[in-house]
Amino acid sequence: MSTPLYQHVPARLPLLIDVPHAGTYLPDALRSRLSTAALALPDTDWHVEKLYAFAAELGCGLFWATHSRFVVDLNRSPDGAALYPGADNTELCPLRTFDSQPIYLPGQEPSADECADRLGTYFRPYHQALAAELEALRARHGYVVLLDGHSIRAQVPRFFAGRLPDLNLGTADGQSCAPSVCDAAWQALGADPGFSRICNGRFKGGYVTRHYGRPQDAIHGLQLEMAQSCYLDEDAPQQLDPLRAEPLRRVLRGLVQALLSIKP
Repeated sequence: MSTPLYQHVPARLPLLIDVPHAGTYLPDALRSRLSTAALALPDTDWHVEKLYAFAAELGCGLFWATHSRFVVDLNRSPDGAALYPGADNTELCPLRTFDSQPIYLPGQEPSADECADRLGTYFRPYHQALAAELEALRARHGYVVLLDGHSIRAQVPRFFAGRLPDLNLGTADGQSCAPSVCDAAWQALGADPGFSRICNGRFKGGYVTRHYGRPQDAIHGLQLEMAQSCYLDEDAPQQLDPLRAEPLRRVLRGLVQALLSIKP
């Protein structure tokens, strides 16, 4: 495989930031099968890894995917279990965009065997590397905090009504981290009153948060889903707006510093 599955900035301190939906790479054999709507990669978590670029300066690790979520969704359960039973959920190998446009040209959808192959080729190696990094940090420090970074358009009727709050903290309803970790994150996210926030609202944490977040084993996981309108023009998602993004960067930096300041 010529293109690596992830990029990684190693951690010196017990905090790792993971961005599983930042990737934009499509293998050529897959690209030729995708619809025009899908080729624009509309559901990418645009530039989230850049918003956390300060991680190395603070001693945190940063781990982000290079391949598009249209190859395989690294934040969905490998057994296909729905994150939110009863709601509209995207698949491990998605078939529709967030706007319900077909991802594949007619007759080009992946078979069950192809989806299984993608699990082995893309999903499992990514998670093996992520798990190994978390275990190394836990062994070195006695505990580790995993911050799973995401973003989405502020309005996506397929998944939620109206406008999403700016900052959406998820802890699997308090199951994925110690209360002190959640409290520190919640307080830090309230530092700028210009951003609205919610905890365990529509987004409670995906597979990464729920699978790795085991406070009883000294691994504390939490997810932050951000409205993309906080840092870019959603009509042109490839364009990061530096002026709009600066207040958000300050909040994110404060969040990471808060998580580093406690020992759960």
